[in-house]
Amino acid sequence: MTTGAAAGMMTGPQGLYFEAFSVGQVMVTRGRTITEADLVQFAGLTGDYNPMHTDAEYMKGHMLGQRIAHGMLTLSYAVGQAYQLGFMERTVLAFRGLEMKFSQPVYIGDTLHTELTVQETKPARRLGGGLITLGIKIINQGGQTVQSGTWTVLIASQPDAESTDAEA
Repeated sequence: MTTGAAAGMMTGPQGLYFEAFSVGQVMVTRGRTITEADLVQFAGLTGDYNPMHTDAEYMKGHMLGQRIAHGMLTLSYAVGQAYQLGFMERTVLAFRGLEMKFSQPVYIGDTLHTELTVQETKPARRLGGGLITLGIKIINQGGQTVQSGTWTVLIASQPDAESTDAEA
């Protein structure tokens, strides 16, 4: 007898299905501190060696006075923080879009957390679930919103919800 994943059994955490989301629902991540190693590794992965991120001497003469984190690094960490909340575990089908505003610089040593608010739910049965539009705020240790915008994700419908809809 085959057991575990080989038999189609699911193990581990399970995220929320589309039907579990409601407009106004808020989720908050824990914090994460940005390090110099983060900037160096992100520059290496992406090839973005802009001196604003990688050259401390250059930035001494800049209006910001010190190196700043890549905007996309900050956004990428927010995606990871959101995923760690578990609500998308094995239920997210696709990341469909985003719109972000970069409002404040993020410095080495800043600690960021992400607040997600469900703004809209829209059934998408032919895609196997529904679209969730999340309002996103990435907030630093001082309470300042450093980035904000919206993300749209496709989340699976609850299996018995789909069969109920098909029967109706």
